[in-house]
Amino acid sequence: MPRSIRPDPVLIQAVIAGALSFAHLHDLADAAGQSGWKAWAYPVSVDLLLVAAWRRLRTARRDRSAWTWFVIALSASLGANIATAGLLDLGQVPSWLRILVAGWPALAFLGGTLLVHTPTPAPAEPAPEHPAEDPAAPEVEVHPTDEPAPAPAPELAPAPTPAPVPVKPAAPAPVVPAALLDHARKLADAHRASTGSPMPADTLSARLGLPDDVTRAITDQLQLA
Repeated sequence: MPRSIRPDPVLIQAVIAGALSFAHLHDLADAAGQSGWKAWAYPVSVDLLLVAAWRRLRTARRDRSAWTWFVIALSASLGANIATAGLLDLGQVPSWLRILVAGWPALAFLGGTLLVHTPTPAPAEPAPEHPAEDPAAPEVEVHPTDEPAPAPAPELAPAPTPAPVPVKPAAPAPVVPAALLDHARKLADAHRASTGSPMPADTLSARLGLPDDVTRAITDQLQLA
């Protein structure tokens, strides 16, 4: 079954706009002194430069030269459309416009050559979503009878040696005067004579009223005597 042809409004609009722009460029070139086939070549040159710059921009958005030639071609097409809208007397074209139209072929040739022969930068490669997997580690066969070696017992630190306790020297025995020793001997003899038993040290200390160390020294000397 044959497919039905459906007109595309966008395509029709593009053809109409292109034909009008083509005619305006032709009229301007003809008015500037480019008659015959040359007047028809000017619209083709402008439109081809515009298409070449646009194709370059599709592959390299940040290419400054492509943007420059695109703006130049668009300005030439738009300027011709505005100039032929009644703002310019096509019977008396100014000299600067004649020079501009005459120099356009060289400018268009330069722009087309640069757009075609300028290398396109290679697109940056996207980073991998997943990092490369590490190679699998070799499998080690483990037998049930294999037991791990016991870990060595930790070494115990030697116990610290206690510091020697300083020994205080014994206090020297107090020196008992001879007169005091004689008085104590008399008291001890009197107590033995009256009681028949040696006089206790605490009794002697109470009778003499002296410190214990002095009384003990006296008692020791009396026992040794």
